[in-house]
Order: sequence, then structure tokens, then C-alpha cells
Amino acid sequence: MNAVPRLKAYAGPVLLSYGFRPFFFLGALYAGLAVLAWLPIFHGELQLRTAFGAIDWHVHEMLYGYLPAVVTGFLLTAIPNWTGRLPIQGTPLLVLVVLWLAGRVAVTLSAEIGWLAAAFIDAGFLALLIAAIAREIIAGKNWRNLRVVAVIALLLVGNIAFHLESHFSGSADYGIRIGIAAMVLLISVIGGRVVPSFTRNWLVRENPGRLPAPMARFDVVVIAVSATALALWVAQPSGKLVAAALGVAGLLQIARLARWAGDRTFRDRLVLVLHAGYAFVPLGFLLSSAVALDLVAVGAGIHAWTVGAAGTMTLAVMTRASLGHTGHALVASAVTQAIYAAVVVAALARIGASLIPTWSEPLLHVTVLAWCVAFFGFAASYGPLLLGKKRAAAAR
Repeated sequence: MNAVPRLKAYAGPVLLSYGFRPFFFLGALYAGLAVLAWLPIFHGELQLRTAFGAIDWHVHEMLYGYLPAVVTGFLLTAIPNWTGRLPIQGTPLLVLVVLWLAGRVAVTLSAEIGWLAAAFIDAGFLALLIAAIAREIIAGKNWRNLRVVAVIALLLVGNIAFHLESHFSGSADYGIRIGIAAMVLLISVIGGRVVPSFTRNWLVRENPGRLPAPMARFDVVVIAVSATALALWVAQPSGKLVAAALGVAGLLQIARLARWAGDRTFRDRLVLVLHAGYAFVPLGFLLSSAVALDLVAVGAGIHAWTVGAAGTMTLAVMTRASLGHTGHALVASAVTQAIYAAVVVAALARIGASLIPTWSEPLLHVTVLAWCVAFFGFAASYGPLLLGKKRAAAAR
């Protein structure tokens, strides 16, 4: 991996000096606010001027609102490492931030401005992001990372499908599943790089012995099988064929995770949480397999992926990157560990709400509370790092 190049002369706001700063901070705030609003919306106590139904608004803003913000912060920080090029900052970064914010407003007020205008504004962010990261990767001749662009393009396709389906059919089943599939693939691809890499770095330094298996043909097979299973699931989420494919993918993902020596990382919570977050990927496959056979409720697998894998992995990446790229020691403070515990509690409670219908209502409240503690906790505790004057440092 190339070292992050020195920043070019920049005298603007610190918030716009590096992509992780605005997108991690705003993404965390929005993740908390959107979920905090969800239960009152679900119970009819709060009305939004959106063209989406209540559930579709909630799902959309999690999949195509908060998640792309964090992914953008990660990619705009990682791509200079991958390519050796200078980071996107200043006015170009501000344009991306403003367009992301405009998308959130447009979706929420889509009943007022019209669904088509909202769709163009909302999808415009991902389209511009794809153009920006593709340009950097191609200019840096970092061809292997074009697959990341392909996954983000799939997320854009899902977002467009979501708007079209919601308007013409009243619900966005395919748009939801495409977005979730893109998210799981993104975690599989990027997680397959960062989890064993950070684990190896720590073990070599702090706990010599068995190391994570390097990226190999097995990992390619696991991602290919997972992508195939997800494609079948997007097309038809129930039936024996898709159940078998999801089950096989889940077992292979367990084997992949076991190769990364996560059991040897308990002393470093910054590394351990990456393994914990990735563990929700195979859990989501196995629960979705059971859903396909009508053995458990629909939400179990979906929320293992969304609240569990996406929620935990995004916080794991945000905390680590925020520390490393602001020149702070890579140590999980008590507050950071509390954030990790909260998001895992949120994930387990949300999965439990699907598996145990009689406990659904209290577990949903636990989910909302724990999720808000995690993401508002990140915004409050890491905000000073993201908004502070210290410049981004080389990745660690």
C-alpha cells in the first residue's frame, strides 16, 4: 500500500481538508437522527413530507443515506493510499458534501418537490462519487480497485430502482435487496482487505504466532459464491435453491473469517471489533437461508447484515481511520469500547425482535437506544478530532 502523499497547500476549513472528516461526522449524526425518528414515524406520531412509505423511507435512508456517507469518507481517504495521488479536498469535497445533504432533504421532502426531482438529486450524489473515485483510480493506474467502483455502481442501480419501484409499485422490494446485496459485497471485498491486514500488523508487533491467511484463491471463490447467492436472493428471496446458495455462502464466509486469526486479537479492541462486525456477514447469510425456507421471520437476516455487519463495520472503520489519520494513537478508549458494545447490542436486539415476535416492541426500543448511543457517541467523542486543526497523517 502506498503512503498517503503530503497534502497540497490548503487554507480552507479543516472539515474539508480530507474526505473522512465531513462524511464520518455527518454520516454518524444522520445515522442517529434517522433511527431516532423511525419509531415515532412507524407508530404514526411523526409525519414526513416524503413520497415514500414510512418503512421505505427508513430503509432508504439507512441504505442510501447514512451508508454511502461513511463509504465515501472511507474511499476518499483510502484511494490516496491506493494510488499515491493527492486527496480530494476543498471545493470538490464541498460539492460532494452539499449534494449528499441535498439528497437527504430531497428524499424527506419528495412529496413536495416531486419524486422524480428527488430521485435525480439523490442519485446524483452516487453518480458523482463514482465519477470521482473512478477518475482517481484510473489516473493512478490502480486497476484492481476498479471492482470497488463496480460495487458502488451497483449501489447506484439499487437507488434508482428504489425510487422507480416506490413510485410505480408502491414498495421497493428489489431496490432494497439490491442495496443490501451491494453493501454485503462491499464489506466482503473491502473487509477482506482491511480485517486480515490490520490483524496481521497488530499480531506481528504485539502477539507473534499464527497470522491471518493472505488473500488467496479461496477468498475469490467465497466472494464469487456470495455474489451468486445474493443475485439469486435479489431475484427471488424464497425457495430451496436460494436457501441452499445462501447457506453455502454463509458456511464459506465462516471459514474465511476463521482464517483471519481473530481469536488472537482480544487484547486490541480496534482489531477485535473488525472480526465481530464481519461475523454478522455469515450470520446474515445463514439467517436469510432460514428465511427462504420460512423457518424464521424476514427481518432476521436483513438486520444481521444491515444493523450488525454494516453498523459495526462502519463504526470500526470510522473510529480507526479517525484516530490514525489525525495522528492519534490507535488505542480504543473506554468510550470507543462502549460505542462498539452499543452497536453490537443494537444488532442483537434487532435480530432478536425478528426472531421473537412477542418481545418485538421492547427489543425495538433497545435497538433504537443502543444504535443512537453508538452513533451519537461517535459524533460527540470523535467530533473534536474530525473538526480540529490537526492535519491528516499517514495511514497506520
